Amino acid sequence: MFATAARWAAKKGKPKMAPIELTTAPDQAQSITRTIFDVVKEHGPLTISDVWEHVKDVGLRGLTSKRQMKIMLRWMREKQKLRLICDHDGPHKQFLYTTWFTNPKNAPQRPKRELSREPPKP
Repeated sequence: MFATAARWAAKKGKPKMAPIELTTAPDQAQSITRTIFDVVKEHGPLTISDVWEHVKDVGLRGLTSKRQMKIMLRWMREKQKLRLICDHDGPHKQFLYTTWFTNPKNAPQRPKRELSREPPKP
């Protein structure tokens, strides 16, 4: 019991994350967030890669890289414009961005991954 208490006392907590400060101009940040929100709202729960593909199709000028888009998504989560849900598919996890008013149970189902399994050897 003493060892358990010692291990518990030795653990460090998670470091506190500072709020995200955007480096883009406020009007440009507003147009980027509005476009990302509209994409997520229209196309349902999306992964980061799916959001990036849809944003590239829209042709948004202010968004220069996928890294910048990920920062914007994190800022939007912080401001509670979007939320992140986890879709368990057996041992696989998939993190999807969705709007707050979308019920994940009613969302369109994502295609299941095909697992390549070899037939059993005789």
